[in-house]
Amino acid sequence: MSYTTVHVPISGGDSAVDCLITGSGPALVLVHGTGATPEGNWGPVIDALKDRCTIVAPTLSGSGATTDAGGPLTVDDLVAQVLGAVDAAGLDTFHLAGHSLGATVAAAVAGARPERIRSLFLHAGWAVTDPWQEFQFDLWQRLLRVDKDLFSRALQVTAFGAKTLAGRRTEDFEESVAACNALFDADGMARQSELNIRVDITEALARITAPTLVVSGSQDLIVPPHHQRELAASIAGAEFLELDCGHALPFELPELFARTVTEFVDRQQAAAA
Repeated sequence: MSYTTVHVPISGGDSAVDCLITGSGPALVLVHGTGATPEGNWGPVIDALKDRCTIVAPTLSGSGATTDAGGPLTVDDLVAQVLGAVDAAGLDTFHLAGHSLGATVAAAVAGARPERIRSLFLHAGWAVTDPWQEFQFDLWQRLLRVDKDLFSRALQVTAFGAKTLAGRRTEDFEESVAACNALFDADGMARQSELNIRVDITEALARITAPTLVVSGSQDLIVPPHHQRELAASIAGAEFLELDCGHALPFELPELFARTVTEFVDRQQAAAA
């Protein structure tokens, strides 16, 4: 897998977007969640599909090696980065998938450029932030200002489902905390968390025309399932699937996550053939 840098104008000026591009075949664009990276969120999906899809996965501002002026972010900024990466890769139409904040951004992309989206996969996304989420994302920022490790520990007990947590030993928990700490930059995570508080993409949803699958975790405490049900109800013809997991499906059950994405993309490819 290789990364390339794509320069994309956003509201705060230029952004240098680190973008993963690999594989060949029909295009699949992957959008990661808050504080994550393409390989962090999508590693098993990339491994499963890179031999038959051209995969493009931008690293959004606030994550990884992507840089910008450091000001407040907007959903439109992240939409611009996704489309900038797609254009730099020379793609016309593409399948699109997003996790968490990435699902919200992917839905906004699909509403902004519906003619380019072949299918849309949304996991753990939301259309508009409610008070429960505001309180939570504000707490995230406060914890990040105090102690990054403390934030990662709190995230473990909210991002994973009860069954997963019940099966963990102390050693497992500590390994997961260490992996979480290595995944994100505290300042970048705080910037994306602040954006999470201001999400409202409701107007974009009516413009989505692509076949859409909205996936929810029945035990999701970060973006509870009613948000995904509302997304599915607001997108014409969208399917809804609820899985027995928490918010962090890419980390909690990576094989199930990869299989769910892969089966959906394969189904859409077959339908278009």
